[in-house]
Amino acid sequence: MARIAFIGLGNMGGPMAANLVKAGHEVTGFDLAVPVLKAAEETGVKPASHVSQAVASAETVVTMLPQGKHVLTAWPDILASIPAGTLVIDCSTIDVESARKAHAMAKAAGCLSLDAPVSGGTGGAAAGTLTFMAGGSQESFAKARPILEAMGKKIVHCGEAGAGQAAKICNNMILGISMIGVCEAFVLAEKLGLSHQALFDVASTSSGQCWSINTYCPVPGPVPTSPANNGYQPGFAAALMLKDLRLSQEAALLSGASTPLGAEAAQLYALFEKQGNGARDFSAIIEMFRNKV
Repeated sequence: MARIAFIGLGNMGGPMAANLVKAGHEVTGFDLAVPVLKAAEETGVKPASHVSQAVASAETVVTMLPQGKHVLTAWPDILASIPAGTLVIDCSTIDVESARKAHAMAKAAGCLSLDAPVSGGTGGAAAGTLTFMAGGSQESFAKARPILEAMGKKIVHCGEAGAGQAAKICNNMILGISMIGVCEAFVLAEKLGLSHQALFDVASTSSGQCWSINTYCPVPGPVPTSPANNGYQPGFAAALMLKDLRLSQEAALLSGASTPLGAEAAQLYALFEKQGNGARDFSAIIEMFRNKV
């Protein structure tokens, strides 16, 4: 059993912390939103009134925060409240440069650090089946692995500081592009009089197969567990997809990479969000292609 502090107990962090409790760890949590903190308490997380109280006796600290600026604001307070050698894991999805700055802060404080963003959405967080993409030293990764295994089923060490964020950004750019392609294909099929099931039966078992169709099909019917069968409740919100696509384009600009499809996907999701769909599942963008929103 480990003593773990969990900072950020929202839609992802809450169930992740709950799974750490289920695995037998002692988890103390903090979140600025009181209702969120109370919800976490019901799952066995011990609530703290501020960050320093949450991390006071922790052997490992996990953060799950909205943006890089929040991580860079929280980590100095965390690092000032823990002894050298403590492991700090950031599971937020943020830009690579902010992740590297956080690692530098930890190093200066004599602490171990890991950037370990996740894939799998709220369903994966609740089920404990997340994929973790980790960046940091081998020592940090080895120490973090048992903690991450309590929250996910696949743990990948991608490289040094920032490599986890780089992998997440690239993966989700692929996801955004592929979902748009699948949605366009289903809309075209509708116009041509082809049923959803027929297109699914062909594409899911031939060269068109991908996660966006086989697992997360954006039309009701073929994959009963996809958000399309639940009014496009997320899942993975369109606003979060837009955030990740924008991160990919920032990284492309800084690195000089050419990502024309990634840029187009970012523009399409920006339009979809502007139309008031940010809280819907990202697969609901199919309705924009039907001119229904």
